This record gives sequence, C-alpha cells and structure tokens, in this order.
Amino acid sequence: MSEEKKLVIVGTAHVSRKSVEEVVRTIEEEKPDAVAVELDLRRYKALEGEREEINLLDVIKRGNVFLLLFQLVLSNFQRRIGRETGVMPGEEMLSAIEKAKEIGADVLLIDRDLAVTFNRLWSSLGFFEKLKLFFHIVRGLFESDDIEVDDLLEKDILDMLTEEFRKISPKTAEVLIDERDAYMTHNLLRAMQRYSKIVAVVGAGHKKGIEKLLSNPQELPDMASLVEVRRKRFSSLKLLGFGITLLVLGIMFTIFVKLGTSEFLSAFAVWFLANGILSAIFAGIAGAHPLSILVAFLMAWLTSLSPFLAAGWFSGLTEFIVRKPTQHDLEEMLSVDSLRALYRNRAFRVLFVAAMTNIGSTIGTFYGIWYLSTHYGVDIKEVIFSLIRF
Repeated sequence: MSEEKKLVIVGTAHVSRKSVEEVVRTIEEEKPDAVAVELDLRRYKALEGEREEINLLDVIKRGNVFLLLFQLVLSNFQRRIGRETGVMPGEEMLSAIEKAKEIGADVLLIDRDLAVTFNRLWSSLGFFEKLKLFFHIVRGLFESDDIEVDDLLEKDILDMLTEEFRKISPKTAEVLIDERDAYMTHNLLRAMQRYSKIVAVVGAGHKKGIEKLLSNPQELPDMASLVEVRRKRFSSLKLLGFGITLLVLGIMFTIFVKLGTSEFLSAFAVWFLANGILSAIFAGIAGAHPLSILVAFLMAWLTSLSPFLAAGWFSGLTEFIVRKPTQHDLEEMLSVDSLRALYRNRAFRVLFVAAMTNIGSTIGTFYGIWYLSTHYGVDIKEVIFSLIRF
C-alpha cells in the first residue's frame, strides 16, 4: 500500500468477546473512511434478523437435501460454540457495522455470496466425498453437544472446521478458505482505490491468506473464476445411474433367459427386499414416521432403477405430509443452537429422512447387484460386454 493509503486488517475469532472489543477499539482509534466486513448481503440480512424462505419440497425435488443439511449443521455448530462462549457468531461484524455508522464511515460487504460458496463446494466434491461428509453430519447428530472451547478463541471457527473437513477433501479448504481469501482481497484492492483508510474485519483464518495476496497480487486468480458455478447438463451421477439401470436390467434378463421364470421372480424379490429393507432401516434411523418408512420400503426398488427418481423424494414427501412442518419450524431450524433440538425439529426431520432414505437405497442397490451376480451365477463382465455390443 502507498503512504497515502492505509489498510488495517483485524483477524477475529467469531465467538470471542475479546474480538468484539478489539474490533470496536481499532475502529475508534483508526477512524477509517470505510469498514470492510467478512459478510455478503445474504448473511448481513440474516444477522439483521431477516429470514430466508425455504421451500422444503423444492429442496427435495431439486436434490439439494445434502447441501442444505451441510449448511444447517455448519451454522448450528457455530451457534453451539456461541452458546458456550456467550458471544453469538457474527456479533463482532455487527459491532463493526454499528461503530462504522457511528463515526460516519462507509460499510463494505466484501465476502462472496454464501450460496455461491456452498454450491462451488458441493460441485467440487465427488460422490464418495459427499457420503463421507454426510456420515460426519449424521455422527454429529447423535454425539454429545458438549464442546471443548478452550482453544476456540484463538481460531476462526470456519478455519477449524476446514481442518476437520480437510481429512475428507482438500477441495473443501480451497473453496471455503483460499477462494474466499482471493475474493475478499479483490474487493479490498478495489476499495483502496476509493478510500484512503480502511479497517477490514475478517475471521482469523483468513487474515494471513489475505495479507499474502495483498503483497503478491499477481497470484490472485481472476475474479470471474471465483464466482462461477458450473451447471452440469449431465452429471457423472446421472451417468452412473443410467449405467446401474442398464446393468440391473441386463442381470435380470440374463437370469430370465438362462434360469427361467421362477428364478427370475426370486431374483426380483431379492432386488425388492435389498433396496426396500435398507431404505426403510435408514429412514427409521432418521426418525421417520412409520408411513414414511413403509413408503421408503415400497418405492426403493423402483427408484433405484431410474436416474431421474430418488427414494428420498417419496419418503420425504410422505414425511412432509405427516409431520406438517410450519413456518415456525422452518425459522426454528435456522436458529436452534443444539444438534438434539435440530434433530427434533419437524422441518429438519423431513430433510433428514429424505437424505437417509437415499443413502439406504444407494447401499441397497450395490448390495443387490453383488447378491444377484454371485448367487445366480451371472457374470457381470459378460453382461456389460453384451450391453456394449447391443
């Protein structure tokens, strides 16, 4: 930065009272022209009390159940820690905004839109990485809510979470931390063209990365590349779904031709039960209503044969009809600070049942293929080659 320009970066722990005090003190001492905060418009409105409407049926239909569950659990984790420390997530950002208004400084929202960040993260994860992440979420729901907070005040929560998710996928750290460092650096460099002095309030996990990029702006990726969300016309999961459908039909046809009608009916019963039982079990683990469990059991065999259908659609819809979640349930789902309370929430239960049913159906599908091929003497390689030749 030139001598005429000054940028002061305050790294905060998002649930630390000390961080709130440091932010206020720095702004009072520096009296900047602008205060930049690690927020996007969506999160700023949420901190101000505006709630984003969620259509549960639309979420299930679009296949965004796992993504929404991921966001909910991350937010819930921060609120749980905030409960322990007495400082709710985002309080230091609100304090920075209030102090900026008090001294007449402009407020700059410099972070990337939350929806873009999570969509980029989700699209970057492979199928099995998503499964690992989901099982981490499930495990968290049934573990104790007790949290060790002694070392939390020294770290940004998102940074700490990234360290955990780095074990699942290095891409997680890149999207949640590195890309946002670059995005905020772009906005700070642009802001320095307009203001002489800026105080930037960011999570401690972002400070070092932003400072490094400010010193080496040639390393910054293009801004457009940081906000692009690629929409795949035909995803690898859809391709896998078509492949599974053809493989199962090929196995069934081979059993019918080589072994006859009785063995074919026996094989169909195996397919029906393998998918149905596992889907029902996983729906039951999610706390589904008995009717939703029954629907999962009855529909799983069919939905596993179609890349356009999911067993969770049907069990989730049934759960929605039976539980009748209200607007209050939706609002509570976004604000509860206990995973146990989140699990008891009727709106969350709809999402959780849909997701767990899909997991059970997926496991049942692969188990069914293995069982049919090994117990009915079907050579899968031969079936695949026959389909390719066909």
